[in-house]
Amino acid sequence: MTVEHGRIKGWNLPPEGRVLDGQGGTVAPALIELHAHLREPGQTEKEDLHSGLAAAAAGGYGTVVSMPNTSPVVDEPATVRALTEKALTLGTARLRPAAALTRGQRGEALAELAALKGAGAAMFTDDGRTNEDARVLRLGLEYAGSLGMVVSVHAEDASLRADGVMNEGPVSEALGLPGNPAAAEAARVARDLEILAGLHAQGRPARLHIQHLSTARALDLVRAAKARGLSVTCEVCPHHLTLTDEALRSFDAIYKVAPPLRTQADADHLLAGLLDGSVDCLATDHAPHTRAEKERDLLDAPSGIAYIELAFPLMWTRFGETLGLDRLLHLMTAAPARVMGWPEPSLDVGAPADLVVLDLETARTVNPAEFRSKAKFTPWAGETLRGWPLLTVVDGQVAYQRE
Repeated sequence: MTVEHGRIKGWNLPPEGRVLDGQGGTVAPALIELHAHLREPGQTEKEDLHSGLAAAAAGGYGTVVSMPNTSPVVDEPATVRALTEKALTLGTARLRPAAALTRGQRGEALAELAALKGAGAAMFTDDGRTNEDARVLRLGLEYAGSLGMVVSVHAEDASLRADGVMNEGPVSEALGLPGNPAAAEAARVARDLEILAGLHAQGRPARLHIQHLSTARALDLVRAAKARGLSVTCEVCPHHLTLTDEALRSFDAIYKVAPPLRTQADADHLLAGLLDGSVDCLATDHAPHTRAEKERDLLDAPSGIAYIELAFPLMWTRFGETLGLDRLLHLMTAAPARVMGWPEPSLDVGAPADLVVLDLETARTVNPAEFRSKAKFTPWAGETLRGWPLLTVVDGQVAYQRE
């Protein structure tokens, strides 16, 4: 493949220029991440733009949408511009910052959505918090829809979730830990879908994206809404497919996430959704914390797992035979682009040179000490995975090359 001026020029070897050896790997469009917490500004002890985007590039990602629940919250156009401009200097994955739907993510008054879009915001979301005021969410969906923008929601009913630290069920009961019921997610998804349906009935072009679906009940609601013609999309995270609430028997907060790890039946249902198209795309919800924070007990530790470098190898190793390469790549490239309304990536001549070269065969042991992320710990430490990126190219420039 020949790349020139940031685009694919052809499938031949030119007489001059820099040559990158793909080492017999499989070339594909660079992956797209719609849900990552890069912690800048204000939380850079956990992660920053450089470490997070370098980790993303090492994971094969060319584009990353960062969440706005930082300190301060990304709710001002100047902050969106500053983040975007800084990321351009780093030579890593491309950053597309999400902006808060409401001021300060307080759920009370809408942020300046039009100005945020003009500054380059990729989507609007109060992720990290739940949208408790249905009226404000409705206004946000309507306004964002008029701008051609997606509203992405963390769908949990806070009153039902209460102080739950893991999935409510036999395991939480056995451990004596407060549970977060599946009903918390299903009830909030049902509410948000009804708001969306009401807007559609009035001819409003609202677009709703539901983040990190974790339960069979919620996915069934989304599937039914799609059958009704609603403009709703959803994502599922690899950790909700590969881990279950049984992991919490260790009392290790490394497994504490929001929404929580659910049952094997839920995981199986989500996987079926990836196969039948009910689930639109995969996203990691990369959420780094310091080791000290995650070493607290389950009641006090923050929620989140950081593994953007492992997402493709994890999915390929666990589900490559079930999903197949084409489907898995679709879920991590064209599908997230479609959710956002972006051009779908391709390897066609003239397409942007956002590329990843994958080694689908060689097995490597997960060693968190090698992570580019500041969060150098993971539930999958010591596991043997295949599908590691060899090379990531963004805009025709090398963003990552395995040594």
